[in-house]
Amino acid sequence: MPSKNIGFSRTVFHSWMDATATLRVQTNDSLKIRQELEPILAKHLTGTDARRKTIDVLIDIWHKSAYVSPTLHVQALELYRNAYVSTDHLWLHYGLALLYFSLFRQIVLSIGQISRIQETITRNELKKRMAAEFGHLGALDRSVERISATLTDWDILPSTNKRGYYQPIRSDLKTELPDIEIWLLACALFAHPAEALPFSDLLRLPELFPFRFTVKLEQLRHHSYFEVHREGSGWYLVKLSDNFKEQ
Repeated sequence: MPSKNIGFSRTVFHSWMDATATLRVQTNDSLKIRQELEPILAKHLTGTDARRKTIDVLIDIWHKSAYVSPTLHVQALELYRNAYVSTDHLWLHYGLALLYFSLFRQIVLSIGQISRIQETITRNELKKRMAAEFGHLGALDRSVERISATLTDWDILPSTNKRGYYQPIRSDLKTELPDIEIWLLACALFAHPAEALPFSDLLRLPELFPFRFTVKLEQLRHHSYFEVHREGSGWYLVKLSDNFKEQ
C-alpha cells in the first residue's frame, strides 16, 4: 500500500522526474542519484534545504517505490527504457507516485471525482477534502499546494485565469504501448483498498482521470499481473495475481 506519510511536500517538475528516472535506470545507488540531481536542481532552487526535500520526493517515487511493489518498480524501469515519448514517461511518473504516496492518490482521486460533475476545481476544495481524510496536519495544506503545482506542470491540472482554480484534463493522455496501460492499471489496483474490481470500474477509476485506456479484458486475462473471474450477470472481476500478495 502507499506510504501513509504526507511526504510529498515539494513541487517536482516533469523534467526533474525524467532526470531521476534516467539516473535510476543507470544505478540503484540512491546516494549517487542524489549527487547527480544536486546540480540539476541547483539551477532552479538556491536553498540547500529546498533541494534536499525536493530530491527526497524524487527518490521516493523512483527509488523507494521498490519497497512498496518490487514487481511494479522493476517493470517501470523496463518500460522507461523503451518509452521514447514524453507523455509515456508521464504515465510512469504518475503510477509510481500513486503507489508510494497515499496523499497523492487521494488528491487525484478527489480531482477525478469532482471533475465528473464540474469543469473546474479549486485548491480550497482539495484542502478541505484532504483535511477530512487525513486530519488537520500542519504540513497538509502545503503538500496539497505542491501536488497541485506538480500536476499543473505535468499538464494534468491546468490553471485557469482565476487564482486557485484549475480545469483538469480528462482522458487526454494516450500511449501506443499497451504494456504501459496495463502497468498503470496494476498500480491503481495495487493502491486501491478493494482486492478486486469489475473490469469496467477499473478502467474508469476516478484517480486515473487523465488517461485514456484502450486495453481489452482479454489482455488482462492473459497477463501475469492479473486474475480475471467471471461473476453472475456477465460481470468480470479483476484482481492482482498471487505474485503481488507475496510482496
